[in-house]
Amino acid sequence: MKSVFVYCEVENKEVAEISQELLSAGKRLAQKLGCQLDAMLFGKDLDGIENQISPYGVDKLFISDDSRLEPYRTLPHAALAHKVLKEQDPQIVLFGATSVGRDLAPRLASKLNCGLTADTTILDIGDHFVKKEKKEYTDLLYAIRPAFGGSIMANIINWDMHPQMATVREGVMKKEIFDANYKSEIIKLNATEVLNDEDFVVEVIERHIEESSVNLKDAPIIVAGGYGVGSKENFDLLRNLANILGGEVGGSRAAVDAGFIDHNRQIGQTGTTVRPKLYIAAGISGAIQHTAGMQDASMIISINNDPDAPINAIADYVITGDLGVVLPKMIKFYKENAK
Repeated sequence: MKSVFVYCEVENKEVAEISQELLSAGKRLAQKLGCQLDAMLFGKDLDGIENQISPYGVDKLFISDDSRLEPYRTLPHAALAHKVLKEQDPQIVLFGATSVGRDLAPRLASKLNCGLTADTTILDIGDHFVKKEKKEYTDLLYAIRPAFGGSIMANIINWDMHPQMATVREGVMKKEIFDANYKSEIIKLNATEVLNDEDFVVEVIERHIEESSVNLKDAPIIVAGGYGVGSKENFDLLRNLANILGGEVGGSRAAVDAGFIDHNRQIGQTGTTVRPKLYIAAGISGAIQHTAGMQDASMIISINNDPDAPINAIADYVITGDLGVVLPKMIKFYKENAK
């Protein structure tokens, strides 16, 4: 039977957040296809790691536990993944759009002679009619991603080469436990039987990992600004409000392109997808590329001088007015009433 496969990333005995998101997305695809969800994971000291993965509804979990497999190196992981995929022949394979996934997925796509869609933000199942062949293909992966700078959404379909592969951006898929008591069939791979000395020609001597100072994804409160904020200096008002509320500052693509705020704070399909408890949108018109990345916020407050701004349609509260007047009043109020 065909299956949906997820390559899981792990480090220090913890399954990566993006991998948990992909397992949730993979299970939804598998249910639509009526097939099983399988996963593979390679690393060291992995005893009990299935307890982090099985609850997402994984039917088969392929594990290779070897001290040489962590930290990640391309060749051994590629050789193990290629063996699993070649033998299991899945219909769909998903990777995180991380430094690891972006390195591994293209190599596997080349080995398996199949296509790969990068930086996908939406996954679905559907049919496609090929006019030239006068034939309809069913149950295909729809890998949807922003294109042309986010101005359009491209639906990429691969109907004649399998498996269908995609890398998926972190944060765009909702993480959901399928069954806390779900039991996976564990298949253990002996790395020594698969790998040879040539797979370890690259040696990791040292690793330096710099902690990011920006954490939009986990921020409970976000104050975001768009092109309507007007200038880089005006973003100081948003920073002041965010500091008082204990939140983070973000921006739309238009604000980033205008140089008002750094790219690592961009929110939307071409930036970070967020789900805060409170999202304050200041001077943001509400293009679909932006709203797709924040519409799952628990509460949205829109501040805009345009009462017909598209973002107002998804906002819980709308403040119509000039940012230069509204924001200072909000800052003053919260300063006086902050506990």
